[in-house]
Formats: sequence, structure tokens, C-alpha cells
Amino acid sequence: MTATRNLIGLLLGNEEDWPRAFDEILRRLGPVAGADGTRHAFDCERITIEPFGLRDRPRYDLVIDRLAYWYYVPREWLKKVALMDDVYLLNSPFTFQSMEKHAAYCAMIRLGLKVPETVLVPYKNPVDNDRYAYTAAKYNRPFDLDAIAEQIGYPLFMKPYDGGAWRGVSRIRNPAELHAAYDQSGEMLMHLQKAVDYDVFARSLSIGAETMVMRFQPEQPMHLRYAVDHDFLSPQVGAEVVRIGRLVNAFFRWEFNSCETLVKDGEVSPIDYANACPDVALTSLHYYFPWAMKALVKWCIFALVTGRQPKLDLETDQFFKIADEAGASYAEKLAAYGDLADAYFETERYHDFCASRLPHIDEIVLDWIAGPDFDQLLIQTVRSAYPAHEHDQFIAHLRGLLGLWVRDESSRLRTA
Repeated sequence: MTATRNLIGLLLGNEEDWPRAFDEILRRLGPVAGADGTRHAFDCERITIEPFGLRDRPRYDLVIDRLAYWYYVPREWLKKVALMDDVYLLNSPFTFQSMEKHAAYCAMIRLGLKVPETVLVPYKNPVDNDRYAYTAAKYNRPFDLDAIAEQIGYPLFMKPYDGGAWRGVSRIRNPAELHAAYDQSGEMLMHLQKAVDYDVFARSLSIGAETMVMRFQPEQPMHLRYAVDHDFLSPQVGAEVVRIGRLVNAFFRWEFNSCETLVKDGEVSPIDYANACPDVALTSLHYYFPWAMKALVKWCIFALVTGRQPKLDLETDQFFKIADEAGASYAEKLAAYGDLADAYFETERYHDFCASRLPHIDEIVLDWIAGPDFDQLLIQTVRSAYPAHEHDQFIAHLRGLLGLWVRDESSRLRTA
């Protein structure tokens, strides 16, 4: 039987490691059978940036976007193919722009999550527009930055409302640091946010219906920030962290995103959960890299083979109805949000699909990660990312962590 071919487009910046891994796993997996017996084959390629007619038909069935959060040409192309051509996009281009960190705070406060006290303050410096002086004189009222900070309370963070890669983030302990950070902010629009004392910093990476919660150490260099620690949260807190991430993603129609939460004495405070380009680099995820690649492949195949329909409408009233329910506890509301998230991600259908249609993907990925081809990718990635005098150090570092994953995954499969 001739296989139906599905083309996956990769809209990328300067990434090489995970796209090669994604492509290799697809290739090794081969065709996948649908419920009706139709065989589906998968190809992927990088999307080039070119002029496009608004009536042009794209060749792609699904697109993984890692570029449009900062580059406007592909952003507008994504909107066009979503509105006109029904191309499956992992993240809605209408909500998943970098500015949505601000909207995400607002939405999650509306839903009752424990977001730290946050205030938006005007630009320090005028925007580059001739009309600014008139507008500022008429409408930009003077404000007392110190009074706002005192009301929030020190320590606090100043960070751009649209965020991205820790750009412009400052921890502020006193008025002198406050004014220094604000003076340096220039034309960036900033949030002031109450600092939260925490026992654990958790970063949860969500890909479709799956989420991996990792212990994050922001004070460490990037290659050490993700600690390999499987029991750093209690089962109850771990489930709450997962549920919060899935709620955010289901609310905004995001299927490839990371969420940062702080945990203190069992209380979970989400602080950052609109990451348009979540970290999936081999050099930083290391031990967790095989899981991320496997989850990304499985979700893309599930969406294409089952004919899952992308949803652009947010249906926020469903979430707000739960938020406004009198007498419901926080835990009860979070559980109800979880049900909405499961419905959006078709969680049960997804896991059934993986069990019946992708039964050997675990062994395929394990065999590749343990073999010489992946080791060559690891070596090439290190050589492209680090100076020559650090190559041996980081090759050994990554080999050790991936070797640990191979051991743990082999043990899991033997006992499954």
C-alpha cells in the first residue's frame, strides 16, 4: 500500500542539534499506520524565508516554529497558513508572541493562580517616534517609582513584559538598585514583580499531552542548570506543577512551551510561563534531551495521523466559569482546569495512540542514543558550541549524563 506522505516544516534560528535528532528519529521510526489502516510516512525540512502570496498554498502539513517570536516575516506567514490553509501549528500564532508574558500573567491571575504581585511601569526613555513628546505631555502622568516598589516590597524583580532568554532581568534589593535597573531599561517596557522566597525552582517542559518537570538551578551555568533529580517534589506538589503548566497551555492553545514555578513549603507560585522558544538544546537538557525529542516526534505524528484539528478559538468562558464558581476551593478549581486541559490535548486518545501505533519508539530512541551516530551528533554539537579548549570537558560531561539516561531507560524498559 502506498503511504500518505506528511511534510513537517521546521522554522528555525541557528539550531542544529535537536532538528537533526528529530529528523533521525522520524527516519528510524518509518511509516505509521492510522486507525483505518492507511500508512503515513513523514519527511521534514527547514522552511526558508521568502516572499509569499496570500493565496499561495503551503506544502507543509505541520510546522514547528522556533523563529517567529522575534522575526516578523515568518510570524505573519504562520498567521496566514493558520487562517487560510489549516496547517497544524504547535502554538497558536495569535497568542504565542513574546509579548504574551504580560497577557499570560493577567489570564492566570484571573483564573486564581498564585502569581506574585506584579506592576507594569511605563518606559524609562521615550520611544523613537516624533509624536511621543506630545503624547507623553498629555497622557503619561508622573509616577513615584519608589512608592510602587515599597508597596510591592523588596526584594523584587524588574523584567521586560515580553521577556525572553533572561534579557533585562534584574533582582533588586533597595532603591539604588531599583533606579539603576530602571535607568538601564531604556525603551523596554518593564514589570516589577515581588520576589518569592523558594525551596525549589521547577521548570516544566510541555510537548503536547506530555510534561517533564525538571529541577532548575538558575544560578548555575547553562550546562548545569537542569539537575538530574527525580524526587525533588512531593507527588502532590509535582502533580500541581504539571497541572498549572497544562492549564496555561490549554488556555492559550500552546503545545510546545515551558513553565517556571517556585515552590516554598509546598505552595506553588508560577512566575514565567510564556516561552515562545522553550529550551530543547542537547547541551543544556542533556539527560532530558531524549525524552524531549521522543515527545516531540510522538505529538507531531499523533496530530498528523489522527487528523487532529488545530483550534484557534480560546473558549476562555469555559475557564472563567470555573474561576468564578463560588465556594470552590483552589484545589477544586485546579482539578477542573485539568479536565479542560485533558479535553484539549485529548490525553487519553494520545496515550492510546502511542501504545497502539508507536509501540517500539522507546526501543528505537534508546538504540540510537546508545549508539555511535548519536555520539557523533554530541561531538559535533559540542565543537560548534564551545571553544576548542573546552571540547574534551563538555564531551565527557554530556556523555556521562546521556550514559546515565541510557542506563535508566534500559532498566525502565526491562521492568515495564
